[in-house]
Amino acid sequence: MEYSADEFDVIVVGAGIMGSSTAYQTAKRDQKTLLLEQFDFLHHRGSSHGESRTIRATYPEDYYTPLVLESYKLWQEAESEIGYNVYFKAHHLDMAPANNKVLHAIVESCGKNSVPFRVMNRDQLDREFSGRVRIPEDWVAVATEHGGVIKPTKAVSMFQTLALQNGAVLRDNMEVKGVERDGVRGGVWVCTENGERFWGKKCVVTVGAWTTKLVKTVGGIELPMQPLEAAVCYWRIKEGHEGGFAIGGDFPTFASYGDNYIYGTPSLEYPGLIKVAVHGGCPCDPDKRPWAPGNPLAPNTLTPLKEWIEGRFSGMVDSGGPVATQTQLCMYSTTPDEDFVIDFLGGEFGKDVVVGGGFSDHGFKLSPVVGRILADLALSGEAQGVALKHFRIARFQENPKGNVKDFL
Repeated sequence: MEYSADEFDVIVVGAGIMGSSTAYQTAKRDQKTLLLEQFDFLHHRGSSHGESRTIRATYPEDYYTPLVLESYKLWQEAESEIGYNVYFKAHHLDMAPANNKVLHAIVESCGKNSVPFRVMNRDQLDREFSGRVRIPEDWVAVATEHGGVIKPTKAVSMFQTLALQNGAVLRDNMEVKGVERDGVRGGVWVCTENGERFWGKKCVVTVGAWTTKLVKTVGGIELPMQPLEAAVCYWRIKEGHEGGFAIGGDFPTFASYGDNYIYGTPSLEYPGLIKVAVHGGCPCDPDKRPWAPGNPLAPNTLTPLKEWIEGRFSGMVDSGGPVATQTQLCMYSTTPDEDFVIDFLGGEFGKDVVVGGGFSDHGFKLSPVVGRILADLALSGEAQGVALKHFRIARFQENPKGNVKDFL
């Protein structure tokens, strides 16, 4: 039988951060790799663009911390190959009421994974940051050296460039409509909207908020992932205090586990502005987004955020309202337990199709190691040195809510 399509060792569907990292990993292992993207490369319709992402090793789930520590090394390895930086180092600070279960789980996770940390009360934190960060009297803070900021669009471009330099073929504006099993010689056919077909020994699906739709079409599996549209707010640092909140000094990335999960980064992308936002978003259909103007944060979310900023930054940051709000900045796909999906599609495809998705607004920092894992699964059928039981698709059959977490 003759085959007219191009043939590859690995076809990666989706050229966001996870797909681009995976293509880089397979190409550098001398595997003939095809990376397909449904829109333009570096588009702004998914989860892999924008100005900054936080990286931290302090997770309440202890199985993420080793992955983050490996990712730090892989970020730096890729940077050395490309010749510029996408990761900017900072310390990290977690804060919460002293009895907060999430913070207690973070401390336990740090201990289990040998991550050095310091616990500070209100007075100690006040001295540490000369009043720039303050917490209520009944709160505590956990400080570690493992923080930092990643430049998202620049990072995606880096992995795509490295994949190309290692021999990968990159094609954008190639929407994948189906993946079919080749019953004659094995492998799969990847079929695009414009009628092109590509054969691959293996296929990796990393399509972000479109994962649920494509996986259902290809494998008939209903993955419980909800696409969410998120907004990021920037607040003005008051005149004279800009340097104290800037990247490159001692100001950390941070997360707060009070009534709301609030996070932020030192001032980097916009001089004089600091990013502080609330974790979460509005449910959406990735193909029918409203693209509405204005601030999507509900008043009951924005008001506590204003109060948090006023209470934590001692009046050095203007809490009257965000001066820039990037609406629909990012769209991500969240699972019920906010854990990833990294697994074989199974069924008729066996181990020939690997799925990576549901990164739940905290996966970007881990993209180098996720790419490594997805490449391992595609090429050898197993991931070296990683237990993937928490990321199985089957967990939702056992419990619709996924992994049970004692700290929730």
